[in-house]
Amino acid sequence: MKRPVKNNIGWVGKIDWELRRFHGHELSTHRGSSYNSYLIREEKTVLIDTVWNPFAEEFVHGLAGEIPLEKIDAVVANHAEIDHSGALPELLSRIPDTPVYCSANAVKSLRGHYHRDWNFQVVKTGDRLALGDKELVFIEAPMLHWPDSMMCYLTGDAVLFSNDAFGQHYASEFLFNDLVDRSELFEEALKYYANILAPFSPLVTKKIRELLSLKLPLEMICPSHGVLWRRDPAQIIEAYGRWAAAYKENQVTIVYDTMWDGTRRLAEALARGIGQASPDIRIKLHNASRSDKNDIITDIFLSRAVLFGSPTINRGILTAMAALIEEVKGLKLQGKKAAAFGCYGWSGESVQRLNEGLKEAGFEVMGEGLRALWNPDEAALKAAREWGAALAASF
Repeated sequence: MKRPVKNNIGWVGKIDWELRRFHGHELSTHRGSSYNSYLIREEKTVLIDTVWNPFAEEFVHGLAGEIPLEKIDAVVANHAEIDHSGALPELLSRIPDTPVYCSANAVKSLRGHYHRDWNFQVVKTGDRLALGDKELVFIEAPMLHWPDSMMCYLTGDAVLFSNDAFGQHYASEFLFNDLVDRSELFEEALKYYANILAPFSPLVTKKIRELLSLKLPLEMICPSHGVLWRRDPAQIIEAYGRWAAAYKENQVTIVYDTMWDGTRRLAEALARGIGQASPDIRIKLHNASRSDKNDIITDIFLSRAVLFGSPTINRGILTAMAALIEEVKGLKLQGKKAAAFGCYGWSGESVQRLNEGLKEAGFEVMGEGLRALWNPDEAALKAAREWGAALAASF
């Protein structure tokens, strides 16, 4: 179970190869995930985080095979969410008096989840836990991405246990970033940021500045999910700095839903018009009712502009588009432009509804949008291509 990380640090977590949905069914995890738990064995032995509760018994059994549980001097709960803390009830039923170091908000959350009153030791930024010649330094990170979140840093080894920051939902037989496919790794790291941490980008920027101001040597970042950043760990900090700063690439994403293919045909005509006017721009099309929601959000995060399309139904929009707009509102994306389009038969409110939703989500809406009556004929498709070309000039 234990895998060496560095010196007296071992990984004692769980790789979840089968995971495909997370946070209930809100987040897709195409490449599985891992629940990273770390055992530090200095003069004092400290366990950092546990695993999701379906694996609690397996986790505690494996941990007991590594070390007598009563030899664990302290547990650090960087985050109370159950994918991190889920094995605490099983573990602490065996060693009930073991101190649990966590933030004040984590005490509330852990009590709320498990209805237990363990030996909580509340810590704040700058507090230290002596392990012998080395110390764990605690760093609060509220709203990255829960109010209780924190990190901790091990002196001597220069290792940051970063909790949810800098992680990925990425199952791998390899433990370190220099052993896995770099494109896969950053694809999952970006998806993780876009779907989980994007709403908190101002706090990400602030926390990165705070970490850098501490001038701590950094040789490894050990997140709670995915692989560990061993080679050039600063690269993921630098990536977060970029992603947190109203990030966009030379991409436009067109998202639509359709009833009888009219709005789909408009979307494809728009894509052709944009591509003809700006051949260097990357264009992504998604049918919102068929594409993975989190992949769509990742593409929106990457884009300088988005186009949302829906036919009119019951004086509104199709439910897949309505759900997506609601999701995007919560992401609080900055510096992106948007436009709306859609087909209609008799009332035609969908474009107006889309525009309203896009404005509420913080997009700069370009114009009143494009509507096509019934199934678009060649004249309507030509108008869509021309509108796409005109939009491209303002991206």
